[in-house]
Amino acid sequence: MQPSRHVVGRGILGGVMLFALWEGLARGLDLPSYVLPAVSEILARIWTSRVDLLQAAGYTMGEALLGYALGACVGIGLALAITLVPALRRVIVPAAMAVNSVPVVAFSPLILLWFGMGMTSKIVMVAVAVSFTMFVSSLAGFDRVDQKSVDLLRSFGASRAGILWRLRLPTALPMILSGMRLSTVRSLIVAIVTEMLGAYGGLGWVIYQAVVVIDFVQVWAAIFIASVISLSFFGLVSLVERRVVFWR
Repeated sequence: MQPSRHVVGRGILGGVMLFALWEGLARGLDLPSYVLPAVSEILARIWTSRVDLLQAAGYTMGEALLGYALGACVGIGLALAITLVPALRRVIVPAAMAVNSVPVVAFSPLILLWFGMGMTSKIVMVAVAVSFTMFVSSLAGFDRVDQKSVDLLRSFGASRAGILWRLRLPTALPMILSGMRLSTVRSLIVAIVTEMLGAYGGLGWVIYQAVVVIDFVQVWAAIFIASVISLSFFGLVSLVERRVVFWR
């Protein structure tokens, strides 16, 4: 636990130093807000617009969390299907690679057309983005199992499901949790970018509206809130990973 506290302490100290340098540059060089607003201006705007920003943050968090959960289920489910039925690998892996080769944002016009501009389209977009990461990490984890251990369990009459539960899942758990940790930031980024393309609320919508009226302090305020949410989400999943995979 002690090294983790040192890492957190260094992170906080680094953040304070970065903000101090940022404030000094913005004030010392008298930079206009559209170039780089001072940190104090951004914090003041967060306070004055806290109700709207918190409401938008809740909207975006809902999209990101639901899409994250859906994408994780799809990715892990596909990896499980391949593990239980190896013949599916020839179909699922090329299809997943083909979908992932296209930037997620490129699907947004179709998804917005099919699901509308509400939360559903954002949830689907996040799920598409997260599912491939979870699929690759889960499949890599399941494939790490030593074949000799599998043969040993089979010699004792274990079924594929039994081998999966007793051997493959425990072996794959570190990789699955690593994929979940890496997907946290991606889920929020995709949710915000998709909101900027068309939405009725959320931090991406706030950023888009602020750009339209040339209010760059509001843009940075929304970015600050998004950063806090992203770091918190990442930290929470990292904590769960350390608690569950305690032997690493």
